[in-house]
Amino acid sequence: MFGSPEPLVEERADPDPFGQFGRWFAAAGVEEDEAEAMAVATVGSHGRPSVRMVLLKSWDRRGFVFFTDYGSRKAEELAANPAAALLFHWGRLGRQVRVEGTTSRVAPADSDAYFSSRPRGSQIGAHASNQSRPISDRRALERVVGATTDRFHGGEVPRPPTWGGIRVEPLTFEFWQHRTDRLHDRLRYQLDGEGWTISRLQP
Repeated sequence: MFGSPEPLVEERADPDPFGQFGRWFAAAGVEEDEAEAMAVATVGSHGRPSVRMVLLKSWDRRGFVFFTDYGSRKAEELAANPAAALLFHWGRLGRQVRVEGTTSRVAPADSDAYFSSRPRGSQIGAHASNQSRPISDRRALERVVGATTDRFHGGEVPRPPTWGGIRVEPLTFEFWQHRTDRLHDRLRYQLDGEGWTISRLQP
């Protein structure tokens, strides 16, 4: 299943988790079909967790950004409890990265900029779909999409005010590297003041 992964050892790991993530993310971009795919786990006011796959759209030292309808289940759960966990799984490399942190909405200008770069069909879909809400059948959805397409015929499609980005600001990272006999490497970075502490977790 896996090749011959480079061991994840403290003396070779980047002391900065963002540097370590950038190194692994670049390698995943070469080996994986969708290196930017990540699971996002949330917990709402009811206390039950939920998880779904989304695409990472940008990242920097401020955190990891994805986009969604602010009326979606994940956005509503984050409004009630602004904590999230992310998981990247790069099977060909035998690697996982876990991120836990706090969330906030990105600036409207940043959401506008990304929305304007999306394919027109995706822009139309953002207006037509009340994400996570029930609908009678597929044909009903297609009728709404058709009506929305007609409404914006010949003009630009503006970003819906209920749609935008969410940033996860990390408090912890865990880098997981497959090793034989299930003696995997696990390094955890925890935010400690202005810096990060690294500890090895048993597999």
